[in-house]
Amino acid sequence: MTKRMILPLLFGLIGCAILVSLGTWQVKRLAWKEAMLSEIDARITAQAVALPASLGKQDDLYLPVQATGTFGADRIRVLVSQKKVGAGYRIISPFTTQGRTIMVDRGVIPIADMLPEPPTGEVTVTGNIHWPQEVDSYTPDPDEARDIWFARDVARMAAKLGSEPVLLILRSATPATPEITPLPVSRAGIPNDHLSYAITWFSLAVIWFGMTVFLLWRIRQRTV
Repeated sequence: MTKRMILPLLFGLIGCAILVSLGTWQVKRLAWKEAMLSEIDARITAQAVALPASLGKQDDLYLPVQATGTFGADRIRVLVSQKKVGAGYRIISPFTTQGRTIMVDRGVIPIADMLPEPPTGEVTVTGNIHWPQEVDSYTPDPDEARDIWFARDVARMAAKLGSEPVLLILRSATPATPEITPLPVSRAGIPNDHLSYAITWFSLAVIWFGMTVFLLWRIRQRTV
């Protein structure tokens, strides 16, 4: 060991330590995310309950609910794109049950299809309560002239349909509307990239270590 090797060695060790610590942090985040996703899965598939009198975004997110009521004639079409399927419209309809009106995301129809008439009589719906976060500063306002919305904005849709700001994402309905395919809530849209991040940080640590060893070898060769 020479004096010229001390600074590169310290730099190399500190860099490796930082990269390893970042990789370890991502492993911990991976365990946390997998536990959270498992909890979400369990909540989504739990036994459906009656619609609670009051709902909170924190406590009742993904709550499975079953309710019987009637669909209103009004509706909202929300443009949506499905992988390997293409573009379509989500159909959001008001649903009156036990003297209150909520919204039901009934599912999707292809863009080219005609919108079916709402069911007549009582319908039993089963699904999950959700407050999708789809609106940001880049989301266009609804195109009222073309009857197209570009995101599910629960508060704004509720004002349009005259309902509570409560959205139930349909899993099944009895009787069903065959023309509309339900798009149930799932965790598919929740990213979980922590494993790839961990591999990246650990790989960089190995590369950093290898470069440090090579640099120290070069310094050693020049001083021999």
